[in-house]
Amino acid sequence: MALVNPVIIQIVGFQNSGKTTFISKIIQKLKEQGIKSATIKHHGHGGKPDLLAEKDSEKHIAAGAIATLVEGDGRLILQCENNLNELDHQIALLSFFQPDVILIEGHKQKDYPKLVMIRNNHDLPLLQLTNIKAVICWEDTEIYKTDISVTPLFSIHDEAVINWTIDFLQTSISENIRKQKNR
Repeated sequence: MALVNPVIIQIVGFQNSGKTTFISKIIQKLKEQGIKSATIKHHGHGGKPDLLAEKDSEKHIAAGAIATLVEGDGRLILQCENNLNELDHQIALLSFFQPDVILIEGHKQKDYPKLVMIRNNHDLPLLQLTNIKAVICWEDTEIYKTDISVTPLFSIHDEAVINWTIDFLQTSISENIRKQKNR
């Protein structure tokens, strides 16, 4: 089913809102259906993500290489410095692997379709983001008492959000296929 242009969706929320757990569930469901996925995670905790300490690849980066790729038994690990820091470059890189879907964790300000995860009332400003397709929240937020224009709205504990997301992605994949055939 691999597409030239994968479907892209963002999962955004503040730290500890459940993004990684949610994305892992989506990846598992997609795999069960034969849909290939890839992920991009924004390291939003300040500073650079950790390198693989004391490994040759880390030594190569420290010596000045802009990128190093390690392969072993079919696994590739890529480390880059100041080369693929733009989200569009990261998407282009992952597109090489021909995923059907790219799930982006973070990069809140980008304008891809997004699911927003709300933990509590302090997270409500996230509803100001663009291109929101659904909101997933914890029950103790005021969002249930707020008149919002975003639908649908799911509880993080409701499995329906997984099914809705899979349906959304499958529909988007079908639309991409139809568009490619009409070119």
